[in-house]
Amino acid sequence: MKTIGLIGGLSWESSAQYYRLLNEAVRQRMGGLHSARVLLLSLDFAPIAEYQASGDWDVLDTQMADAARSLAAGGAELLLICANTMHLCAEAVEAATPVPLLHIADPAIAAIKAAGFARVGLLGTAFTMEKPFYTARMAAAGIEAMIPGDADRAIVHGIIYDELVQGVIRDASRAEYRRIIAALVAGGAEAIVLGCTEIMLLVGEADSPVPLFDTLALHVDAAVEAALAA
Repeated sequence: MKTIGLIGGLSWESSAQYYRLLNEAVRQRMGGLHSARVLLLSLDFAPIAEYQASGDWDVLDTQMADAARSLAAGGAELLLICANTMHLCAEAVEAATPVPLLHIADPAIAAIKAAGFARVGLLGTAFTMEKPFYTARMAAAGIEAMIPGDADRAIVHGIIYDELVQGVIRDASRAEYRRIIAALVAGGAEAIVLGCTEIMLLVGEADSPVPLFDTLALHVDAAVEAALAA
């Protein structure tokens, strides 16, 4: 079993889900007392969020590259960035070490294509919804990503940073996400991508009239498959 290196703390709320789901998946596949070989470097999210807001992505590239090198030095054989947004730093992470990075968008793209969908709604932080690092990767695979309008993007983003990353789950926020999902479906979305690793804490299949693609769960499944591959 390969050792999976997690760049976490982005936020720790979702990193805790990564750790739990990785171990559950390994136990399910291998049985008995088996668990995942995991190295977790959990970063302090507060200054990272400040750099995101101020657009200092060069600083974040450096910090993420340093985290990747630390995990590689500790014996990681596969790297995961435990957040969709921080894949804005994926190229810096890939350049920092020869340890392969499993990009969070790729398992989602594979699952969407396997399901036969070509037009999906994308929910995530404003960075993930608006910057091309995510939607362009999907477009290159033949998948059109629809995003909410300006006001709804602000609502989705605000709930993530003001509530979900702080462990706050509110029924009113779930209702807003349901409304926004319904609007995307009405606009032609065949499925919805939960493009933020905290959204799965708030909504599930019962909240959407079309299939949901949980990027965190799909990332975990792909990581376990890679870790157990011969």
